[in-house]
Amino acid sequence: MDFRVLPSGAFVLRNLTTPACLLGQPGDLIPLDLCIEGGQIAAPRPGLPEVDMKGAMVFPAFIDMHTHLDKGHIWPRAANPDGSFMGALTTVGADRAAHWSPEDVRARMDFALRSAYAHGTRAIRTHLDSLPPQDAISFPVFREMRQDWRGRIELQASCLVGIDNVSGNGPYAKTADIVAASGGVLGCVTYPVADLRVRLLDFFRLAAERGLAADFHVDETGDASVATLRVIAELVLETGFDAPVTVGHCCSLAVQPEAEAFATLDLVAKAGLNVVSLPMCNMYLQDRSPGRTPRWRGVTLVHEMRARGINVSFASDNTRDPFYAYGDLDMIEVMREATRIAHLDHSRADWVQAFLTNPARACGFEAPSLAPGAPADLVISRARGWTELFARPQSDRIVLRGGRQIDRTLPDYAELDHLMRQA
Repeated sequence: MDFRVLPSGAFVLRNLTTPACLLGQPGDLIPLDLCIEGGQIAAPRPGLPEVDMKGAMVFPAFIDMHTHLDKGHIWPRAANPDGSFMGALTTVGADRAAHWSPEDVRARMDFALRSAYAHGTRAIRTHLDSLPPQDAISFPVFREMRQDWRGRIELQASCLVGIDNVSGNGPYAKTADIVAASGGVLGCVTYPVADLRVRLLDFFRLAAERGLAADFHVDETGDASVATLRVIAELVLETGFDAPVTVGHCCSLAVQPEAEAFATLDLVAKAGLNVVSLPMCNMYLQDRSPGRTPRWRGVTLVHEMRARGINVSFASDNTRDPFYAYGDLDMIEVMREATRIAHLDHSRADWVQAFLTNPARACGFEAPSLAPGAPADLVISRARGWTELFARPQSDRIVLRGGRQIDRTLPDYAELDHLMRQA
């Protein structure tokens, strides 16, 4: 249950705590009073009911810019046999071929969205596996879900295929048309192929012709020789591609010689790429070998990126599928784990922007705000400071949408049992 019940109608929340950067101020945490009226944050006025929040932390509702709603919650019927990346690829491919009908994708996607909504997320970008014929199955479902969830969670979709499936006049061009008709983002996974530059040039041409932003899965490996991120940055600069470009994962940077990695980051900064790190999934998959303790965390060079002015975000990635056996699209969990995994503490005071403002800027979502006139879409935690926030899961948080306290009851996993039994 929520740690307290708030009034209906207009009211004032006194004695809140929020990161100073969310109000454009220097420092760490500062006190804040918020007036809620007409579904918005309003200028305070006398005579409204007041609630003493006793230092509770408040955030705008979160943005989760890298998810896989089409894969989510298949683990009971498609468990990763060994926890490896290849085990995930193989298992998902078999499950997709056997089970990803419109009904199956829709039910799991809706389950995931209800979870995200209950946790306090207001905008999501999802990647959709798009090898034909799956593109013609999943994108129509996505369009239906986007309409169904309008006003609760704003949704974007990016197609997902391997770079060796990208060409200017093959099936991928038809996928790009589906993406454009869906108001989506053009995406693919990059890894070393002999004609990488040719295929990426085709990719950027297809995106530019359709006016699409780009979103890549990049170098999701601990092999230091894998460096497709550099090629993406070089081609953005060479072609003048001017739509937003996001690169996710970028794991191999962390194991490359520093001079090489830093030279790539300089190019990434010059090209204006957005980076999204997925620390929970990458810690799960990377450097996994039977009987051997992992030697690194899988996370990319987020501190070095921020030092170069690169727009860095964090996101959930996979949930209860072969790429990550856990997770629930809970951005407070992502923020807590990213802080621990990537040592965001004892660092700059504005890392919270990587879960709010930065992903909004990367994806074009409405910027989160606590200023008067902004929607009263808020997440309030009983915690009064960072150590309290990260020490517990904040399962009694309050979520306001349009100024109204929502029911945060999570969907029961048993709802999906019939899909698992069919397997």
